[in-house]
Parts: sequence; C-alpha cells; structure tokens
Amino acid sequence: MDAAPRLTADWFDGHSARARPVQAWIDGGRLHFGDQSAPLAGVTWPERQRHGQRQILLPGGGLLSFADAAAFDSWARASGRGDSAVVQWQQSWRLALLSLVLLVAGLAAGWRWGLPWAVDRAVDVLPLSAEHTLGEHLLGGLDGEWLKPSRLSAAEQQAWQQRWAAAIARARADGGPAVPERFEIHFRDGGKALGPNAFALPGGDIVVTDALLELLADEPDAVTTVLAHELGHVQHRHGLRLMLRAGAVSVVASVIVGDFSTLLAAAPAVLAGNAYSRDNEREADVYGRALARAGGADTSRMAVFFERLAKRHANVDNNPMAIAISTHPADEERVRFFSER
Repeated sequence: MDAAPRLTADWFDGHSARARPVQAWIDGGRLHFGDQSAPLAGVTWPERQRHGQRQILLPGGGLLSFADAAAFDSWARASGRGDSAVVQWQQSWRLALLSLVLLVAGLAAGWRWGLPWAVDRAVDVLPLSAEHTLGEHLLGGLDGEWLKPSRLSAAEQQAWQQRWAAAIARARADGGPAVPERFEIHFRDGGKALGPNAFALPGGDIVVTDALLELLADEPDAVTTVLAHELGHVQHRHGLRLMLRAGAVSVVASVIVGDFSTLLAAAPAVLAGNAYSRDNEREADVYGRALARAGGADTSRMAVFFERLAKRHANVDNNPMAIAISTHPADEERVRFFSER
C-alpha cells in the first residue's frame, strides 16, 4: 500500500509565535504533523482560493500554514480532501454568474410577491389596538411638522362633521358597505405643501385639509365621496400595509416595543410618495363609491373635483401628496367610474 502523501508546513502551536517546520499527512482519519496528530473532524479545512496561503486550523488554537497554495491543493486532492460543491461553484465564473442571476431573481420575486404576502399575513394577525396606537403616533408626528391647526371655525368644522355623520347613518340604514368600527375626521391646515388633500392613517384617523374643503365648499357630495374613498383605505387597512411594506422590520419592532421614532422619521416621505398601489386605490374607489351613494351623495360630482384640482395643480411636482395624482389611477378613468350607474 502506498504511503500517504506528505507536504511541508509551518506549525504554530497557539502558544508561541515561533513556527516549527513539520511534515503533514493524512492517515486513519487523522491529520498528522510532525509527532502530533488531530482528528480530521476537529480541524477546520481551508477553502481553495486562487491566491494566498492555505491554513488549517487545529483544535486548541494552533494552525498549520502552507506557503505553496498550488502544492497544498494537489496534496489535499491526493489525500482525498477534494473541494466541496460550494467551493467548486465559487471557482466557476459560469456558476458564479448563475448564482448572481438567481439571487437577483429571488430578490425581485421576494419584493414582488413575497413581501406583499408577508405583509398581508402580518396585517391579519396584528390587533386593531396596535394599529390605532400606530395611527395616533403618526398623527402626532405629522402635527407641527406638515400639519397645522385648521383655520376653519368651530361651527364650520361641526357642520362638515354633521354632514358626514348623516351620510354614514343613512348608508348604514340603507344597507351600504360595512363601516370600520373606529374612524375619526381631523381638520388640518396643510399649507402649500399638501394643498387640497385628504389621507387616511392606520387605525382610522382621516386628515382633511382646509384647502380641500375650500376647493369643494359648494360640492358637499364630492367631499363626501372623497372621505368615503379614504374610509375605504381604513376598511381595507391599506395604510398599515403601506407602512409595513415601507419598513417591515422597523414597523413591527415599533409596534412591539412602543418606540415609533424610526417610523415617525420616515412617515412624511412614505405619505408624500402617495405609494398606494393602483389595486389599493381602485379597491378604495369601489368602497367609496358604494358608501357615498348609500349615504345619498351624487358621486358624479367627483368630476368637478378632478377638474378643479387639475387647474390648481397643472404641475404634479407642485404637490407631491395631492389626491388623485401620483400613483392614483388616471383622472379620466376615475371620473367615468364615479359617474357610472
């Protein structure tokens, strides 16, 4: 039987910086070096690379260093220590390129399908109380930064609230779509940054800007339809889904530990992106149209809203958060939808 192949190495015992030249070989399931040996199961074998030394880590902190990488690789193969499948994959540029392609495809698939699926499952199990807490923190963070107290008088605010409450009551009496158990309308001055706008936060808080009510002061049915649309986002928990997708890990951590600082810092950018998907917007439109009509509103008056909004904001860049632009479906499509019978 042929003797096991041997290779010269420098042995560092882990206690001294002095190297000792030894002969290394493998026999009987053990790695022998000089007058020492160690079980193969207890040593860390180096992965083959194109350049650099090869080092075998020994139990107890010692190591064997091999200066000639090519000689080491030949000795390892002759001793029955061939490359693993992972190392073979790494050494092939074709397989490495394939790995990159598969990685990119996997990330794209995860973003396109995996993340929405995970978010939907998280929304299903997240209690409404946690969503309400999140919405309250978001509203508190937006107040003073993007939102100011409403310029509407108390009487004006009460009149709008009463008109909205009457529409909801009529919709419930006429068998309209289910209404969330908790929602609240907040009047705010959004300044030039927000302009005519309405948006729903997780948990049922709906913000309506003074500019929107001024724009539609003579079109209460359009206001009712806009609010019904936003209530559709609340009913389907679109705001929570949006925030989870924007920062799934940080949002879940915020809800669990009660620290919303990271989320609040990113909230304006997320809301400003108006990033509801078109499917979410159409789902809210369907809900909003049904609820507004059940509440006695003429939803075709939304055409006036879109027309006035277009005149006010001919350039989308002037108002990144304006309703019915950005990711919302095209105005013409929505006008037809709200006017259909």
